[in-house]
Parts: sequence; C-alpha cells; structure tokens
Amino acid sequence: MRTATTPATGRIAPSSSGWPAVLAVTTGIFAIVTTEILPIGLLTSIGADFTVSDGTAGLTMALPGYVAAASAPTVTVATAGVDRRRMLCAFMLLLACANVLAAAAPAYWAVLLSRVLVGIVIGGFWSVGSGLAGRLVPARSARRATAVVFSAVPLGSVLGVPLGTLIGDLGGWRAGFLMPGALSAAVLVALALLLPPLPAERAARLDVLRGMLRGTGTRSALLLTFLIVLAHFGAYTYVTPFLEGVTEVAPARIPLFLLAYGAAGIAGTFLVGTAAARRPHAAFGAAGALIALAVLGLPFLGRTEPGALGLLVVWGIGYGAVPVCSQACFARSAPQSPEAASVLFTASFQATLSSGALAGGVVLDHASPRTLMLLGGATAAAMVVTTALLDRVTGGEHQNGGDPAT
Repeated sequence: MRTATTPATGRIAPSSSGWPAVLAVTTGIFAIVTTEILPIGLLTSIGADFTVSDGTAGLTMALPGYVAAASAPTVTVATAGVDRRRMLCAFMLLLACANVLAAAAPAYWAVLLSRVLVGIVIGGFWSVGSGLAGRLVPARSARRATAVVFSAVPLGSVLGVPLGTLIGDLGGWRAGFLMPGALSAAVLVALALLLPPLPAERAARLDVLRGMLRGTGTRSALLLTFLIVLAHFGAYTYVTPFLEGVTEVAPARIPLFLLAYGAAGIAGTFLVGTAAARRPHAAFGAAGALIALAVLGLPFLGRTEPGALGLLVVWGIGYGAVPVCSQACFARSAPQSPEAASVLFTASFQATLSSGALAGGVVLDHASPRTLMLLGGATAAAMVVTTALLDRVTGGEHQNGGDPAT
C-alpha cells in the first residue's frame, strides 16, 4: 500500500485504504502479546522440564516487562530519526528469532535470553506502533482504528495463548513457541508490503518525557496503571496453578478456561474501552472493579469449574478494557505528543507487569494460590478507591482535556 504525500511537508496523508496496514500492525501486536503471555499457559511444563519451581518459571513473564520498560524510552529516543516502517519490520524479525531461540533452548538461561529479546521488541514496537493508527487512516476513523489495534491484546489471550498452550500440550512446550515465531515472520512480510513510509513525526524526546512526568494527568495515569496492572499480573500469571491445584481442572481443559477469559476480554475492549475516549478515569475504575470482584471471588467461588469459569469471564471483561483505558489516560495528558504518551504507557505498563509477575511468584512459592488471589483482588480494589479519590480531588475528568485519538 502506498498513500499520497503532502508536497509542503512530506508527511504521508492518511487514506481510507490504510486499513490493511492497520490490520498488519494489529497482527504484529497480537504476535507480541501472544509471545509475551504464552508462558502463562506453559508455566508448569517449562518448570518441570528445567526442574525449577513455578515461581522461578514466572521469570519468563517478569523479565520481558522490565526489559521493555527500559527499551521503550531508550530505543524510541535513539531511533527518533528512523522511518517507523523500518523499525516495525526490524522488531518483527527480532521477535521471530526470539521465539525460535525459546523453542530450541538447551537450558533455562537460553529461555530467559529469548525473553530479553522479547522485551526489546515489546518496548520498541508498542511505543512506535500503538500510536500509528491516526497516521494510517483519516481522522474520522482514528478512534475506531485505535480500538482495532488494541483489540490485539485480548485477542492474544482468546486465540494466541490457548492455541499455543494446546500446541504445547500436544507437542511439548517448545512447539508452543513455534506458532508465534511463524506468525512473526508472516507479519514481517505484511508490514513490509502494506505500510507506507512513516518518517518520524513528533518523536519522543527526553525533554518531552520529563515534561510529561511533571503533569498531574500523567502522574494519575501512572498510579492507576501501576495498581491495576500489579493486581492483574500478580494473580493472572499464576492462574494455571490455581486452576490445577484449587479448582482441580484437568490440564487438557485449561486452554478452554483461558479461551473463555480471552473471549470476554475482547468484549471488554469494546464495551468498556469505548468509553475511555470520553471518560478514561470512569472507564478505568469500572474495569478495575470487575477485576477486583473476580479475583477476590476466586478463592471462595472458584473451587468448582462453573464458578471459576464465570469469574474468569468477569475478569476478562475487566482486563480487556485496561490497556485502552490506560493508553487513553496517558494520551489525554499529552495530546500534542502521542508517541511520547505511548512510550510512558508502554514503560509503566511493562515494568508493573513484571513486578506483578515477580511478586506473585514470591507469594506463590511461600504461601498458596488462594492467598495470591486475595492479595491481587485487594490491590485491584485499592485501584478503584484511588480512582474515585483522584476524581474527587481533581474535580472530575474535564480537567484532563485533550482527545486521546488526536
């Protein structure tokens, strides 16, 4: 696909034919999300193969997020003058290599090395790609295109992780990583063919990032994102040990539970997430309330399969809205610098994701899956209370201003 160029600025003019490019970026994020959270479904198998505990195997979830938090600002600032199309293609190539390395890992250290590469991809691709929708389609379609891009997050749960887990159950956990590896290679070809040249535009700079961190809106977004992502990944990273040990779900049936969770996540992205454009704090609080309700309920109602399944659906609806709500809060705090907003969103989200997975592993190794769920649910409830307090202190959401789609 090629689009028209405005003669005065050399900027690529968005076109209605840009939707194939949007879908290519969406598929790229789908491949990244699938690769990032695939260990959730393969955690016990990886741990058993290398004779490490479930908590230690949880490093496969923690490590990429910390690397992504560092690479998001570092890579984005260092490549400020590089065409964004070339950057996205390079990240997809690196993702394919990381998955192949994981599948062929001779020891646990090689798996962790592959997860470092995944972290670099997450930080770079998310920071550059999540804010590109408005450059690929006309302004009237920007919000819808952004929602499509973010739908890749729950899609990674509803399709990618259950499929990878199923492949892992049938052919071993190593085979599970070959699926996103092949997908990454296909996305690389699609991005090269469908994306127009995307010269860097209002790229993130260190002074812009520092300026954003001084803003009230950015600090609120950081706090809310920290609390809810810590709660979610502290608990959800170890949902498989909970389902196997507490609910006593047969391992072959785990992918069905993850599938139900992911399907609910897609609904949450569009049901709750669509409200994020106008009232991001209210939508964020609603998502947090659903997560708190589900996670706190699991130790009591999740002992049976119907109870666990129902609560996972509620959990999925809540979490499906979290990424788009968080991004909307960051974008509203810096409407003139969407890439800088994406960098802070990516860095804070990924650092907290890793902290949650790491903390959850420590709790699981020293306590029980039930205790882990109670702590995760309590943290989600704290996020809901914090959202209400912030709205009361700031006088509501009108003070943020801006439009996250701009």
